[in-house]
Amino acid sequence: MKCSLNKFYRSIGTSKQAFHVKYTRYKQSQEELGYLHLIVNEVRKDHPGMSLRDLYHMIQPTNLGRDRFECYFSELGYGVSLRRSRRRTTDSTGVIRFPNLIAHKKLTAVNQVWVSDITYYRMGEKFYYLTFIMDLYSRRIVGHSISRTLLTNHTTIKALQSALTTRGLRQIEGLILHSDGGGQYYSHEFRELTRKAKIVNSMGKSVYENPHAERVNGIIKNNYVRHYAPETFNQLIPMTNKAVRMYNQEKPHKALNKLSPIQFEGKLFKWSKPVKKQKSKFEKRLLTV
Repeated sequence: MKCSLNKFYRSIGTSKQAFHVKYTRYKQSQEELGYLHLIVNEVRKDHPGMSLRDLYHMIQPTNLGRDRFECYFSELGYGVSLRRSRRRTTDSTGVIRFPNLIAHKKLTAVNQVWVSDITYYRMGEKFYYLTFIMDLYSRRIVGHSISRTLLTNHTTIKALQSALTTRGLRQIEGLILHSDGGGQYYSHEFRELTRKAKIVNSMGKSVYENPHAERVNGIIKNNYVRHYAPETFNQLIPMTNKAVRMYNQEKPHKALNKLSPIQFEGKLFKWSKPVKKQKSKFEKRLLTV
């Protein structure tokens, strides 16, 4: 087998080392294409008339050339208009998709459905990335991450590890984690983590099928972090942590009868004790996604 491979490398005019360097770069660029879908889509929502070339220079992907970036996203419809691009899905060769498992699902307790999304935060010429996971029943942000890159290990994996820590559990059997179709949510590493935690993966085909996660992105970024006005990545970390804390502990929600997520979960915990026999309107609450 080794001799056959050496003959193959010689036949294509390259060495084993050079071949693997090129292959590694190719894999990195393919991964980055998957990671970039969510961010490109979100930037286009903020800048609907911006050209793909300007988008490329704004985002500055690390392992992807300008021409390939423009060609790839042009084929997906991003070079025409925001309206058209949002109708396109992220399906492409090698992309794994999960069915949407939360459409019309009725929720009766926490840890039944978590929703997640990634957003960007721009400071000067640099992009940073915020990943949030929210319990759809209580609206509590149970996990989040702040990162310099879009790599899975820095975004969705850290956020999910944070969420499991928040709940004090290593496994939550039957929990559905719903997301958009970004590469961070179908990568091998992330799927392995959800498998070990007995979490079921779910995806929407468009941004319209993950509205709650998109909404919490906007609330944290625009209603909190922008007002805190971080100037460096080191400032962004504690300010985002503070924003999540304020949102969870103090922000009233209409869907929670003007309680904050922490207050609502606190009442659920009290009602779950055996000594509390009376029923409550909160206990009867059902959410239709």
